[in-house]
Amino acid sequence: MKRGKPLKRTKGVRPEQRRFLIYCEGERTEDLYFKGLRADLRTLPVAICLGGEHGEPLSLVRAAIEHKERASHSPQDRRMAYDEVWCVIDVEAPAPHDGLDSALDLARRNGVEIALTNPCFELWIMLHFKDVTRYSTSHEAQRELEKLGVCGYSTTRKHLSYDALRDSFGQARDRAEALRQRASKGHRHNPWTDVDRLVALLKAARHA
Repeated sequence: MKRGKPLKRTKGVRPEQRRFLIYCEGERTEDLYFKGLRADLRTLPVAICLGGEHGEPLSLVRAAIEHKERASHSPQDRRMAYDEVWCVIDVEAPAPHDGLDSALDLARRNGVEIALTNPCFELWIMLHFKDVTRYSTSHEAQRELEKLGVCGYSTTRKHLSYDALRDSFGQARDRAEALRQRASKGHRHNPWTDVDRLVALLKAARHA
């Protein structure tokens, strides 16, 4: 009686990670958000590196470009290029950042994507909980998020609980898309954000 060939255990093939480099203008709120998102997506084939530079848009874009160019030679970056490089930037109100247009042009010429929010990143957080159609200054938007009391945010500590946002991305994305459509029709003082597009790309690994 012939023995059959021994069964070979089939090893699972881990999907190749898609690597994102993200530079955030703000030192606290944005970093806390993307660190929480990175932990939430840790089982997916996506790698998120947060750049160490913060500050005004032009210097932020320059830092992202320099990091992008050195990544393939840097041990800290595993000597691997990033698939996508992003800067998360606020327009700010009542007066836009000096050099914002120059930063956007520099990013475009160097293959750096921009997730822009008008007036500030706190708008994106609020969209997880409510519709926002009234334009406000950056300070007013931050105070409004604090008054909501839904994610531990305060204007002094700039603390943020990502856990409070985890299950409401779909609603926030729909509200962000509606704001962009309104802004595209000439409502220049309408609030809007592109952060949802970046987050959607990161979460897309779930369906890869």
